[in-house]
Amino acid sequence: MLCGKDRCSVIARFHSTLKAKERIDRLNIDGASPPSVFVGRYGYPKVAIGPMIPPYHGDTSLMDTPERWAGMSIDDIIDLRSNLVRGMHWVEVTDVENPDRVVTRTRELALAKNPPDVFAEFKRRPFGRLTLNDDVQPFGPSAPLTKFDVSNFKMDNRLEKVSYDTELLARDAIVSLYEGGTMISQIQRAFSVGSFGLAKRRRFVPTRWSITAVDSQLGSNLLQYTKTYPLINEYRIYETRSLDNRWIILMLPTSWKYELIEAWYPKTAWNPYGDKIAIMADHEFFDGRTTYASIGGCYYAARLAVNELLTRERRQAGVCIMRESHPGYILPVGVWNVRENVRAALRNQPRRFRTLKDALIHASTVLDIPVSRWIKNSAVLKDVLYQRRIDDIWG
Repeated sequence: MLCGKDRCSVIARFHSTLKAKERIDRLNIDGASPPSVFVGRYGYPKVAIGPMIPPYHGDTSLMDTPERWAGMSIDDIIDLRSNLVRGMHWVEVTDVENPDRVVTRTRELALAKNPPDVFAEFKRRPFGRLTLNDDVQPFGPSAPLTKFDVSNFKMDNRLEKVSYDTELLARDAIVSLYEGGTMISQIQRAFSVGSFGLAKRRRFVPTRWSITAVDSQLGSNLLQYTKTYPLINEYRIYETRSLDNRWIILMLPTSWKYELIEAWYPKTAWNPYGDKIAIMADHEFFDGRTTYASIGGCYYAARLAVNELLTRERRQAGVCIMRESHPGYILPVGVWNVRENVRAALRNQPRRFRTLKDALIHASTVLDIPVSRWIKNSAVLKDVLYQRRIDDIWG
């Protein structure tokens, strides 16, 4: 209890690792991959690729389908993912067509439809604590591969078809798969192993980069439609709570503008040692951004989620997302947490208001931080509240 947290993140990781240790503390592993692969970023352009395998068979698809994790507890997610052992094989990022068996099997695994049986041998026993950050899903220990075989293998026809088309741009491949109903997590996995794009441009893409690249591309594609639609005619608030995070999605009857504001309480995943609430924000107006958001992948994941709703409704709006991360959020679990919780909030019926003042009064009943502080850190709210419009002058 020296850290002062109600729950200890170190102990949570320790217990999860201990549960899995007996089954994975060995020089080989035999199980059904969800399917799941991982491409590292350290050493780029030479990176470690390989499968992620649990020590058991059956339907393990839940282990790498974050679209199904909304509502799960942090302990459930950690227990689920700590059993995934990462095999590592080093390659240059341009070696996507390398006939090396591990390269071939890794790329095939990323296109699998159902969990195939995987057998792997390692140079040493898998080592390392549960890997956690706010970009990628957690996973267990890792080890260099010496052998890697896949059986009971069936490719996803949609992913396979796009992979064989070496004249289709990666952007068009991502959009066509998404519009055809392929889950974002599947698209991200296939993108990471260089399955999309023109033949000469294909590359292995580190997993954390592939997640944000796909979210960003899909969000940008939807935005070209969102910006042409008529405005909503009210103020709306969507809300949800998950993993001790509180979410408010405020939609405004304005042309497209977007902002994500994250407030991290002390003793949370990204403010573990602070004694004050840390607030970060990024935004864009109608013409978009020219630089990468400092918040990182969360910005693009949430932007995609709100544009999914707006394009379904064929409406345009300004959007301000306010996220309060409270001390129960002791460990980061990945960008999916933002995308899927914003999606979950937007599946609820919104509260509708005639004025921004009324909407903010309601937001203050959900969030602990005073509205005045949210406004102080918000470019979008300041613009709506204080910027004079031509309509104000000529109306």
